[in-house]
Amino acid sequence: MLSKDKKAYIMLADGTIYSGFSFGAAGEKIGEIVFATGMTGYAETLTDPSYFGQIVTQTFPLIGNYGINEEDFESEKSVVSGYIVREYCDNPSNFRSKGDIDSFLKAQNVIGIYGIDTRALTKKIREHGVMNGVITTNEITNKDELLAKINAYTIKDAVKSVTISAPREYLTENKFSVVLYDYGYKYNIRRELEKRGCKVTVVPGLTPAEDVLAMKPDGIMLSNGPGDPAENVIPIENLKKLKKTDIPIFGICLGHQLMALASGAKTEKLKYGHRGANQPVKDIIGDRTFVTSQNHGYAVVNDSVPGGCGQVSHINANDGSCEGILYTDSNCFTVQFHPEACGGPHDTAYLFDEFVGRMEDK
Repeated sequence: MLSKDKKAYIMLADGTIYSGFSFGAAGEKIGEIVFATGMTGYAETLTDPSYFGQIVTQTFPLIGNYGINEEDFESEKSVVSGYIVREYCDNPSNFRSKGDIDSFLKAQNVIGIYGIDTRALTKKIREHGVMNGVITTNEITNKDELLAKINAYTIKDAVKSVTISAPREYLTENKFSVVLYDYGYKYNIRRELEKRGCKVTVVPGLTPAEDVLAMKPDGIMLSNGPGDPAENVIPIENLKKLKKTDIPIFGICLGHQLMALASGAKTEKLKYGHRGANQPVKDIIGDRTFVTSQNHGYAVVNDSVPGGCGQVSHINANDGSCEGILYTDSNCFTVQFHPEACGGPHDTAYLFDEFVGRMEDK
């Protein structure tokens, strides 16, 4: 049994307080509270840089049962602002397990809370939209003062906070050379490229277009990442230059949004975003529907995509939001979902083959 000797609390921007019990690190952190619906992949969620500035609620009731293994990590460290679960497993059982989730959170200085009604919290976010909140192991004594801080919180400089500081080259026996823009990239994007015989050079998210072109890449990959896409003025300007070349470009998640903004489209914040491994996406051109993994709070506005530059290629089957763009004015295609998803689903991994096929056709 878990020892329930240390209380922890969640307070939302509307003043609602949930009490539970502490695991992971102790302390207090303000963030944007979101929910993720994946039944597995909690290690990938905790190490996904796209969650920068966010307190993540897992809707699946038991987390940690198969332990922690670094091979599952999507980045070097966790950048989540907090972690909320109904129940966590302190005695994992799996042949791959190298540790437990409580020890992992403590090592990463991530505050966790368990024993709260995650269903009620998720329903509130679905009804009222994503809202700021605080996760704390301290007693809430000055509610008004804390509420003022919560409501003043915004996620800023997200890409700058998670991107690498200098280029990193990953050598393989390769057919093609790919530059991967790191806006907060997940390691499995690189792995999927490497599996297909690509030498990958990961570059910081603000790397000038001229520096990328000087590398003479066969293809350019635009990664996922956190925050408001419209905040990224420098990356958007770089993409305006890169899309004028004939180099194949493939964008995922934030990369998809940035290329859309560089092409004259608009983005908007969704009510509660799409986060989980069960999002249905319809391929309009191929007339097929796929189950996808997603993690984003913003989306490209469908009817804002200029007709002369491209067309919406995929839509979310639940809410009709834009999930992909096929560009006609450049050698580029982008998707909102995650075709590199690990641990799944793998339905759309073929898009990496399409990217490699574009490089082969050059």
